[in-house]
Amino acid sequence: KSSMSARDQLMGLLAELGIVAATHEHPPVYTVEEAQAHTAHLPGGHCKNLFLKDKKGQLFLVVCLDSQEVRINALARRLGAARLSFGNAELLLATLGVTPGSVTPFALINDVERKVQPVLDAKMLRHEILNYHPLTNEATVSIGSAELTRLLTHWGYRPIILDLDEVSDAPEA
Repeated sequence: KSSMSARDQLMGLLAELGIVAATHEHPPVYTVEEAQAHTAHLPGGHCKNLFLKDKKGQLFLVVCLDSQEVRINALARRLGAARLSFGNAELLLATLGVTPGSVTPFALINDVERKVQPVLDAKMLRHEILNYHPLTNEATVSIGSAELTRLLTHWGYRPIILDLDEVSDAPEA
């Protein structure tokens, strides 16, 4: 077992794939507000990640801009999921190998069984650059949005891309 940190392994993989990533160190942050205090000056889309599960145990990682309103019930209907709720810290650590506050699409590197379905907001992907934690909330990594989808594909995921603004609480017609 390598003594390399998960973050080092991730950065090594990005380099191997030729993905340009700029890393910005900062104190640990646990909320969008705390992150903004240290990263608001960085160009690109600033993002949040929701680790969700449905009552059948299906797991989703919703990745969107930090200002995005996410209507969980409507999203569940749109995804055909049964009652979404937030996955707890134990499940998060067991599946993605990160703790609350460090959730990031990069954590899918740890989802060896590919149990988690990534859901990406279309508006987020329109940003040229996106900012995420590199498996630790003590830094932020900026990568190209096209590179994010390339990375997920490299890991064998087929992300669901939808505009979360269009996922409304209106009953299905």
